[in-house]
Amino acid sequence: MTDIHFGCKIGIKGLDFMTNILPEILSPVGSAETLEVAVRSGADAVYLGCKDFSARRNAENFNIDELKDVISYCHIRGVKVYLALNIMLKQSEIGKALNIASKAYTFGIDGIIVEDLGFAGLLHKTIKDLPLHASTQMSVHSPSALYILKKIGFSRVVAAREMNKEQLKEFCKIAKSLDMEVEVFVHGALCMSVSGQCLLSAVLGARSGNRGLCAGPCRLPFSAPNGTGYDLSLKDLSLYNYVNELKDMGVSSLKIEGRMKRPEYVAVSTSVFRRAVDNGTVPTELLDLLKDVFSRSGFTDGYYTANLGQDMFGIRTKDDVISSKDTFSSLHDLYRNERQSVGIDISATFKSGERASITVSDGVNTVTVSGEVPSLAKSKSADCETVKSSLCKLGGTPYYAKNTVLSLDDGLFIPSSVINGLRREAVEKLSQKRCFLEEKNIFKPEFSKNDIKHNEKPEFYIRVNDFSLLPTDLSGISTVIIPIEANIPDRLPENVTFAVELPRYIDNEQNLNKRLFYAKEKNIKKAYCGNLSAVESAQKAGFEIIGGIGLNVCNSESIDVFSKLGVDEITLSAEISAVDAVNLNSAIRKGIFAYGRLPLMLLKNCPLKNGRECKECDKNGYITDRKGIQFPIRCRYGYSELLNSKPLYIADRLNEFQGLDFMLLYFTAQTKEEIIKTINDYKNGAQPPKDYTRGLYYRTTV
Repeated sequence: MTDIHFGCKIGIKGLDFMTNILPEILSPVGSAETLEVAVRSGADAVYLGCKDFSARRNAENFNIDELKDVISYCHIRGVKVYLALNIMLKQSEIGKALNIASKAYTFGIDGIIVEDLGFAGLLHKTIKDLPLHASTQMSVHSPSALYILKKIGFSRVVAAREMNKEQLKEFCKIAKSLDMEVEVFVHGALCMSVSGQCLLSAVLGARSGNRGLCAGPCRLPFSAPNGTGYDLSLKDLSLYNYVNELKDMGVSSLKIEGRMKRPEYVAVSTSVFRRAVDNGTVPTELLDLLKDVFSRSGFTDGYYTANLGQDMFGIRTKDDVISSKDTFSSLHDLYRNERQSVGIDISATFKSGERASITVSDGVNTVTVSGEVPSLAKSKSADCETVKSSLCKLGGTPYYAKNTVLSLDDGLFIPSSVINGLRREAVEKLSQKRCFLEEKNIFKPEFSKNDIKHNEKPEFYIRVNDFSLLPTDLSGISTVIIPIEANIPDRLPENVTFAVELPRYIDNEQNLNKRLFYAKEKNIKKAYCGNLSAVESAQKAGFEIIGGIGLNVCNSESIDVFSKLGVDEITLSAEISAVDAVNLNSAIRKGIFAYGRLPLMLLKNCPLKNGRECKECDKNGYITDRKGIQFPIRCRYGYSELLNSKPLYIADRLNEFQGLDFMLLYFTAQTKEEIIKTINDYKNGAQPPKDYTRGLYYRTTV
């Protein structure tokens, strides 16, 4: 008898032994076709949506029954599956979303991508061991937010695309200390706005980006002075040159955008990053295909390299479209065949007087199959090389042989068909084991029931740019909010509470902490916070917290989470309906944005930079849409905001908002006289001005 140990041909890279040191390649899947393409092109993981509650609701997506087959298909091939339930949820949708997540959990989903903090908190209570990933829609752009997300139960965070290299390094360092993974977008479309902070599509077209139905109005003509006419349209992101840097930072997952893109796009983008991760370089011809299959006049790395400005802007040109059409047919070879990415050990025994057997193992699951007793050879007996060749024939499967042990007696007749049949049977049974689902327990959800007695009539809060704009008479105003960068007098007006407004985008937490210390010395006790990092920083500095509209709260579960995090008051999402705002169950004081120009976009790369340098700007800029309507641009604290063309006004309908605790009158560019007039109008319930909007309080958005 001969015992031989040998290794067969190694499969495509992405091997099992590398998974602990290389970041995963996370590919987008919007349909059954792109699922196969992503897996065959080299994805380590895929992310997808069901028909409801996904940030790409216009993709084909999957129903809940299809999801089980998707997970089985991927798990057999060693590929993880993450389900995107990453939209802001209405109160009436929480139960249905929880049901989808629960079924996905029983099917073996590897993680759920979530935007809504209330939903995340409920998931963590209900399904303790379900991995939660904080969506890029949560606008997580600085490290302090990580501490909050860790408390809620998140194990991974998708970093905001606007972060540069140095910021990402620090972010990854803090995440590692908290045992949290960091996922980074490395290729695909860039929203002009920080994700999760865009109301443009909702306000202009009643199609909410925060609820997965963005109509893409930023790709339409918007003109800045001296701009190109498409000054809200950025080139697509691509960071294939920086994969090694991202790996060294400790980034866990390299994410490709594109759940609504064609299969060919998924194939080439996945292949590029597969090569970049495995080899450190990408062939020029593959990069050419990447650009040809889809780009907006090339790619940008502007956020990552901190080179903001005109070079980041781009549109889809006629030449780009022609290049794509010419490229599609040449890409099929990238995903024509099954990718052999799962290493298995094979052990085979062929002995006289004993049944033949083959054992296969992936390191976790082991399968043994037996056949007939081998007969004695009448002429030529089986040799090791021939048997070895048959054992290693794994083409058309996701497997390759890592190690093989053969015990073979001399003088036996063993047809190749027998070996092939046993091998196929063993591999099929191994696949069945790899997608077997264990029984999992799901606890009955406990929905928020806390409530407090709210004001019969809302109080008025006002936000002004600086103290010089404050009316002398502050009667009827309970809270005044000023930007944290404003100068604060030593003596504050009496009989009113003051709060500092923290920036909606935080580049430098150390500078912010200095300003918080300054405000505290001036005896200001509250902070108005529109993002998670601001909440964490202000709490650590000892401030009471008023949550801003940027926290995207529109259900009671979210209010409950923020209440448990120590937030004292919450400004509800500007996308909530008037009826829902009043009726939401709340354990803390709740209010709404009741007057002012709604911020439609939070911008790190100012659209005015597509036509001029910052030093040339008078800080009173605007952009104009194709109808000639002007939208102001407001700059502060290293970022800018695109404001609505009209102020929101509901002074004449205050009786429909009884039950709220406060209404925020948000002043940006108004004069002191205009501020005084508007406050009096709200006190007196005056009729609206000529040019105004009701916002989204009385509109049905989807």
